[in-house]
Amino acid sequence: MTPSPVRTETDLGRKRRARRMARLLAETHPDAHCELDHDTPLQLAVATILSAQCTDKRVNEVTPKLFARYPTAADYAGADRGELEELIRPTGFFRNKADSLIRLGQGLVERHDGEVPGRLVELVKLPGIGRKTANVILGNAFDVPGITVDTHFQRLVRRWAWTDESDPVKIEHAIGALIERRDWTMLSHRVIFHGRRVCHARKPACGACTLAPLCPSYGTGPTEAAAAAKLLKGPRARELAVQAGVDPELVPAQAVVAEVP
Repeated sequence: MTPSPVRTETDLGRKRRARRMARLLAETHPDAHCELDHDTPLQLAVATILSAQCTDKRVNEVTPKLFARYPTAADYAGADRGELEELIRPTGFFRNKADSLIRLGQGLVERHDGEVPGRLVELVKLPGIGRKTANVILGNAFDVPGITVDTHFQRLVRRWAWTDESDPVKIEHAIGALIERRDWTMLSHRVIFHGRRVCHARKPACGACTLAPLCPSYGTGPTEAAAAAKLLKGPRARELAVQAGVDPELVPAQAVVAEVP
């Protein structure tokens, strides 16, 4: 039996492979970006809190009215709980989320004059803001590089054998040691895009994936082009097929308009 390339891979070899895969991700997902609509750090913080156990699409449907009703941290701090809960009800867990938003507003008013701070150490002390949310805010509202370890990111970097860590903070540090700091924020977006559109949890589209030659988990999903192409999702599903050398006509029309998870 041929030894697994991952088991015999040196630390330097892993870093080189990870960076090659990161470059392929950049080519594969040139449209990668933060999918939560926002104009200010506060709006992004609120949208990120609402995104827990909810799709970005649903959050974006709710936030226009929310942002118009509560434009400042002080507005959230003094919000009528019932009214706030009703506005965010479609995002699920609305009572807990309303509590987080009110407490976030209070924390910002009391500690930061109503402004969202641009430092990790201060962000994570705020109600409702964990390390993942803080990195989203830093990377997308303040241009401070950060790695966002959401469920997609955690699943993919382990599947790719970039790390075998399971703790999100340890994963963040492990990947930070592989990838240049300047690329952290965009890497997060690209990995998340890939997880939503190609490398699904239960059935990844292995046979229609640009990363296949470098992936130690190739074969977890179908490798035959026709079967794999049917698993691609999102508005660029057919372009993703072409990039992987697969006939785009194999991608069903409904995949192009499918809502990504």
